[in-house]
Amino acid sequence: MSTLARNMSSWLTDHFGVVNTVINYIPVVATVVTSVLSLVLARATLRYVEATDKGLALAREEFEREWAPELHIKLRRLSASDVEIVVTNLAKVSVLLQVVQFRNLSTSVPFDRWVLNDPLIGGMAWTENVGKRISAMTGHEFEGVLDASATFFAAGRMYRTDWFRFNALVHNGHFLRVDAVNVAARRVKVEHVHEEVLESEMGRDVVEANGKPGQT
Repeated sequence: MSTLARNMSSWLTDHFGVVNTVINYIPVVATVVTSVLSLVLARATLRYVEATDKGLALAREEFEREWAPELHIKLRRLSASDVEIVVTNLAKVSVLLQVVQFRNLSTSVPFDRWVLNDPLIGGMAWTENVGKRISAMTGHEFEGVLDASATFFAAGRMYRTDWFRFNALVHNGHFLRVDAVNVAARRVKVEHVHEEVLESEMGRDVVEANGKPGQT
C-alpha cells in the first residue's frame, strides 16, 4: 500500500498542472451543460406554448362558429300574389329579431323597414308573408334586384346581417319570379343599440348604393 501511495503521490506531483487544469474546467463544463439543458427546456417550453396557443385558437374558432350569431334570409314565392320571407338562425344562440329591411334603389320607394320584437331560437326559422310590402316597393311592373337585411339582438349586443340579394320579376301586380342571387358577403356585424343608428345605417346604404354606377 505504501508503494501504491508513493506512486500516486509521485504521479500527482508530476501531473499537478494537468490535474489542476481539469479541476478548474469542471465548473466551466457544468455551466455549458446547464446552458445547453436550459436551451433545450426553453425550446420545449416554446413548442408547448405554441401548441397550446394553436389549440386555444382552434377551440375559440369552433366556439365562435357554433355560438356566434348568424342569420340566413330567403325570399320564397308562394303564389302569384304573395311572397314569404324566411329568416333562419344558423347558430346555437337564440336571438331577438328587431328590424327587417328591404332595399330597392331602382324605384321611387327605395326602402321599407319592418320593426319587430320576435325571438328566434337557434336552429329554427321565422317566416312571414311580405307580398304586400314588396308590392308597395316594386309597383305593378318590376324587374330587378331586391335586397333584404335583418337587425337583431344576441348576447347583449345588436347585430345586422349583410344584404341578401334577390332577382324579382313582377308583371301586372303578379310575382312571376323571386330568385336568390347570392348570400351575404360578410357575417353579421355589431351595431349600436340606439334607434338613431338604424336611421343612419339606412341613409348610409342609400348613399353607398347611389355611388355605385350601373346598379339596378
